[in-house]
Amino acid sequence: MALTRDNHFVPQLYLRNFASDSSKVHEYLTLVSRPRVPLWKTVDVAGTGYETDLYTRIVQGEEADDIEQWMHRDFETPAREAIRNVLADRDLTQDDWNRLVHLLAAQIVRTPAFLVKNLNSWGEQTKQVLQQSQRDLERRLREAKAKGEKLVPKSSPKHSYIPLRFEVREVPDRKKVQLVTTVLVGRGHWFQAMEVVLTSTVKMLLKHKWSIVEAPVGLPWFTSDDPVICLNYRSPTDYDFKAGWGVPKANILFPLSPRHMMFTQVGDDFYPRRAPSRHIARVFRDIIAKHAYRRIYSSEREEKISSLRPRVVDEKLFRQERLAWRNWYEVQNEAEKQFWDESQHSEFWSKHRDKNRS
Repeated sequence: MALTRDNHFVPQLYLRNFASDSSKVHEYLTLVSRPRVPLWKTVDVAGTGYETDLYTRIVQGEEADDIEQWMHRDFETPAREAIRNVLADRDLTQDDWNRLVHLLAAQIVRTPAFLVKNLNSWGEQTKQVLQQSQRDLERRLREAKAKGEKLVPKSSPKHSYIPLRFEVREVPDRKKVQLVTTVLVGRGHWFQAMEVVLTSTVKMLLKHKWSIVEAPVGLPWFTSDDPVICLNYRSPTDYDFKAGWGVPKANILFPLSPRHMMFTQVGDDFYPRRAPSRHIARVFRDIIAKHAYRRIYSSEREEKISSLRPRVVDEKLFRQERLAWRNWYEVQNEAEKQFWDESQHSEFWSKHRDKNRS
């Protein structure tokens, strides 16, 4: 079976809700190479919101699209009927809400914006975790030695997407051994974050009371390539996108169509439908525009959006980004190959050294 290489981080199922007909949507870029690039471009739903081999990985030497298939099977397809019910203004069952929440969670973690935002912090967090783990291991070894006990290894996770290797190095002059842990920061951290969020952390989102917020006439919702907004809101000019999922009064927004938007304020009561004032609707539109990463999608070519989110004209940055995403898959493959090649090299020389000593 052929791999799915065009990995849509904005699902076609979702984006069709904003199409001007069955397959076309209006696209506004927040970063362009030249001033003469038109403000709006009409694109096919299948031809945007994706990168080639964004989720493809190597498993036991073979290419695998299991992440893409997982997203389609467990998050997009199950939400199809629930989205239909939203668009038809039907009452939503608890099962509908659960499926919509799972889709929302997937749209938080599967986007390039999420990767870019978190990649550097993953490296620092991993370093801290490994340092703490090493200190804990050293403490347990000392305690076991003092008691004359043998240290029993703890069970490890069934699998991890993160390339991780362990080496035991001798320190001859100190008559000790050194445990060295090496980790590769890259797509594995992203895939691992997806799994943790979508199998565990999502349970927090399921506890919230969700509503459908209906856009006033003349102020339709639009969406973006980073469509779920976790908002700390203080005033129309004072807010940020760093809200925790369980923090009281935090807001989470997810446009579903030009007329419908999922919404919760953490800790609030349940209101199936909400109709905001025109003032609040304008604030929401401003927030949606400013939260976009590189693309805004709309059912119509709105002149207002260019003032809500003025685009950046930077040819160098534009080309750098396009090149980075074009090379993403091969760069990650090469980094992982080199990582494991170094492991084999280290193992070879360790065995060679031990053989010469015997």
